[in-house]
Amino acid sequence: MKQNPIPQATSPLTMWLDYLTNIHTSAIDLGLDRVQAVAEKAGLIKPASTVITVAGTNGKGSTCALMEAILLDAGYSVGVYSSPHLIRYNERVRINGDDLSDKKHCSAFDYIEKMRGEITLSFFEYGTLAALRAFQTEKVDVVLLEVGLGGRLDATNLVDHDVSVITSLAVDHVDWLGDDINIIGFEKAGIFRSNRPAICGQPKPPATVAAHADDIGANFHQVGIQYSYQKETDSTWQWKSGTFELDALPIPKLPLPNAATAIMALATAELDLSDVNIVNGLKSAHLPGRMQVISTEPTIVLDVAHNPHSAEYLVASIKEQYPDKVIHAVVAMLHDKDIKATLDELTPVITHWYPASLKGPRAASVEELSEYLPNCHDYYQNPTEAIQGALTQAANQDVIIVVGSFHTVGEVLEHWQNKGE
Repeated sequence: MKQNPIPQATSPLTMWLDYLTNIHTSAIDLGLDRVQAVAEKAGLIKPASTVITVAGTNGKGSTCALMEAILLDAGYSVGVYSSPHLIRYNERVRINGDDLSDKKHCSAFDYIEKMRGEITLSFFEYGTLAALRAFQTEKVDVVLLEVGLGGRLDATNLVDHDVSVITSLAVDHVDWLGDDINIIGFEKAGIFRSNRPAICGQPKPPATVAAHADDIGANFHQVGIQYSYQKETDSTWQWKSGTFELDALPIPKLPLPNAATAIMALATAELDLSDVNIVNGLKSAHLPGRMQVISTEPTIVLDVAHNPHSAEYLVASIKEQYPDKVIHAVVAMLHDKDIKATLDELTPVITHWYPASLKGPRAASVEELSEYLPNCHDYYQNPTEAIQGALTQAANQDVIIVVGSFHTVGEVLEHWQNKGE
């Protein structure tokens, strides 16, 4: 007789996350007054001796991962805060390359709960403060903070950071930031600090970025002006700033523009780094969900591209890495993204589409996606079903791209990992 599985008790971390979801009136509540008041009370304004904050439409996670790898090779203790996660909340906080444990997350949440008193915090604000507490407790040397949304009013901007980075600028999060690229540039430049380095990896950014740096007296470093980079061969590239050059650098697994920006940020941070640290870091840096290959025959590639800007970069990568291949695409998106423009960017390189619905209030239905995929006739209830459908139709030499959202990639990655157990 087959027995029913014993129900698993809810973990303390899951209980905390459920609690945090419901203690504030909205999931996103831009503004620093509440979160800064708690941070000051808890002594979290400067969680480490060196803090680098990274904003941008795309490339934040990759830039942080590249800096993290270089710093770890140099022997620094490094904390990274990023969002969203793919599978587990623990992914949002890394210390020395490892996800923070459930126990340490819960300890940090408990501390913030005691410190906040009657002040309510959004889910992201609470998580940001808890991450800062974890970094402080673990006494890391360097903290790398990834901005959640915008910059000026994002919870991460309460921190007294040493270097500010903007990786890229494009229209996204229209509901919160609008569709004016000049306003978006100003919001992201809101992380700049007077008399401190401010790095911009976006070529020809809106004028509001440099103008704000000038207004507050930030030390502005613009790609193409104060620093530059170029490929030398298929496997090497060069980075240059003023009279300083790094030649024959290895091409990283992560986007080259972000690698160049990461090196510039570290160069201004007054840390003890060698050329060897940079080379080793570039070789080892990786990040789940960014051109991540999880299988061959057929090749399955996961990429979290979810807006036109990131889709454009993904298309260039597909053309370079998989020329003349039949490309199958599993896609599911959030309805507050520019679905049409994103799919329009991808369409020229996709042979077969496998659109799916996501779950949740922000999820786009497969019917919404199908409006922009008129020649597609296969629709799926979720990304797991879509990847299974793609596998039945793809030949061993073909490529399957999973794209459209962190949720899409996370669901397929979790399915694939469970399948291998």
